[in-house]
Amino acid sequence: MSQPMTDSLLIELFTEELPPKALSRLGDAFAQGLFAGLRERDLLEDGAAVTPYASPRRLAALVSGVRRSAPDREQREKVLPLSVALGANGEPTAPLAKKLAALAKSVGVPEIAWQTLERASDGKAEAFFYRYTARGAELSGGLQAALDDTIGKLPIPKVMSYQRPSGDTVHFVRPAHRLVALFGSEIVPVSVLGLQASNLTQGHRFLSHGAIEIPHATQYADALLQQGKVIASYAQRRESIREQLLKAAGADQVVMPDALLDEVNSLVEWPVVYACHFEEAFLAVPQECLILTMQTNQKYFALTDAEGHLRNRFLIVSNLATETPQSIITGNERVVRPRLADAKFFFDQDRKKTLASRVPQLASVVYHNKIGTQLDRVQRLQQIAGHIADALDAAGVPVDKAAAMRGAELAKADLLTDMVGEFPELQGTMGTYYARHDDEAEDVALACSEHYRPRFAGDALPEGAVSTAVALADKLETLVGIWGIGLQPTGEKDPFALRRHALGILRMLIEKPLALSVDALLALTQQAFAGVPAVKAAPEAIADFLYDRVRGYLKDKGYTTNEVEAVVSLRPQRLHDVIGRMEAVRTFAALPEAEALAAANKRITNILKKNAEAAQDIAAVNPGLFQEDAERALHGAIERVRPEAEAAFARGDFTSALRDLAQLREAVDGFFDNVMVMAEDAQLRANRLALLASLHALANRVADISKLAA
Repeated sequence: MSQPMTDSLLIELFTEELPPKALSRLGDAFAQGLFAGLRERDLLEDGAAVTPYASPRRLAALVSGVRRSAPDREQREKVLPLSVALGANGEPTAPLAKKLAALAKSVGVPEIAWQTLERASDGKAEAFFYRYTARGAELSGGLQAALDDTIGKLPIPKVMSYQRPSGDTVHFVRPAHRLVALFGSEIVPVSVLGLQASNLTQGHRFLSHGAIEIPHATQYADALLQQGKVIASYAQRRESIREQLLKAAGADQVVMPDALLDEVNSLVEWPVVYACHFEEAFLAVPQECLILTMQTNQKYFALTDAEGHLRNRFLIVSNLATETPQSIITGNERVVRPRLADAKFFFDQDRKKTLASRVPQLASVVYHNKIGTQLDRVQRLQQIAGHIADALDAAGVPVDKAAAMRGAELAKADLLTDMVGEFPELQGTMGTYYARHDDEAEDVALACSEHYRPRFAGDALPEGAVSTAVALADKLETLVGIWGIGLQPTGEKDPFALRRHALGILRMLIEKPLALSVDALLALTQQAFAGVPAVKAAPEAIADFLYDRVRGYLKDKGYTTNEVEAVVSLRPQRLHDVIGRMEAVRTFAALPEAEALAAANKRITNILKKNAEAAQDIAAVNPGLFQEDAERALHGAIERVRPEAEAAFARGDFTSALRDLAQLREAVDGFFDNVMVMAEDAQLRANRLALLASLHALANRVADISKLAA
């Protein structure tokens, strides 16, 4: 019976327990690395595909459409330029003989006669070329090279060293014990990490015993499932856990963050969910503390009722299936009890001191050695939040200035509590609980937690005006202060998350919306650093940084680059109406007159730019100097449209303001067809430039429509 030329290939590396937080990444890298290595060596058919497998004790990949050997390839290799290969008498030189000997050895032929070489131009000069048929790589050799490359490039968080029984030292993420390499049902003779390939693996550490033979590469997952009690697929095992959690929860809701689900999935091979309980008395502790305790320390899944209130029931994911799980349940209940008791102790102890009494102690907590302590920072936040409260009031957003300054004063006090010391993720959250316990005003208490918003992309914004003032102050203080000491983001590095802070500022200004000036916000923030000489003022650079974030924000909203540039290039000081401007630009761009007006505006922009010096001296347009009918027509059209456009702009109707410009197209076209702007007469030229300047100012109040021109 002839052997198949193509089949499926299975590679499995069986190890000790792999680091759970890296398992998903390792599994994908292992599978994709092998696939790419085989593809590079032409060992895959066109329809080949790879299926990754990853469990706590194995990395594996099943590749379909693998060739037994790569097809032969016609090769053409440059040998030497003729000027080097042949002497003056046309006889071969010593360099040619040496080159041909090396080439013959590399392609596996006894010798190569120089007379058989092809003469052709290499693009610069005539040269000798050698044509030959390169034998395709065999699977064993190609797989060995791909496997070595893949192992060497795995994203291993920390490499460990261990010894094989032979005494050889091996470096890998965890000790490896078996290697499976099957092409169909044939063992491929490869080795790695001191292991020789076989068709034997092992199953679950406790639910399976002895080696498991894999009869065929495609039967790998089924053999492990049936004989080994292992769900080899990372994705399938994760979905099994999710479904079991939902089923066990019943009418309750599972608190199931992706990170926890991934980590638990990386700890079990045969997941089974059991329900456990803790004493109801612990529910007096803020539920965020209890949930974080269960998730962080024990990898448990908390349950809430339909209203989001924590239940005293939780779910565990075990790696053992048993008909009598009571000992597992009671063991986990016993383990979680002291953890919850610690949380209750921290909560009770923290409430013995008010937040306000902790504020002076922030003087002993260094914020940054060039900027000062957390107390210094809090004092700056109070000053900035007070100014922002005044600005919000002036912009029509009522805000209690005293409450905003009190919120800023208490915002960082919970950093000194035992609970936040144990769980830094609860900073802000505990501040709100403790402020309420201290009978602080509700908007002040909420500011303690909401001033951190948005914490990440898509996170909710602070809700109240007081929280918003403190949140803006917090992010502005970080941005201006850290930037001012020279620690602005570079490339991918952004250790102080200034990009996130900048985006948070912009989202509040745009989405709340808040009619506050960007330059004014930066200026009042810089004022708060007046007593910190290390913080250098950089308003223009920070503004550039903010407007770049605006560009990214708007592009994420689906606007085109040209649409975004039309608005952002004007650097609007108040971003609260930027979405309205964007929609107006999009509506304008769809008008039949838009393309011609955009092109004309681009032309006007260039003319005014080239005559910038003269433009500084441009006075008002003098109709008495007009000589052409087209000049008069354009001026009349501008004066007719101006009141409508300015009124629309004043009431925020940007769409109408831009749509009104469509009425100018005929007059603009006529002007450029019939009027020489750069007339020899200086007075006439200046008047025509003034006319174009007035048109330019009118056309670009909402957006620079020249940016829409192709």
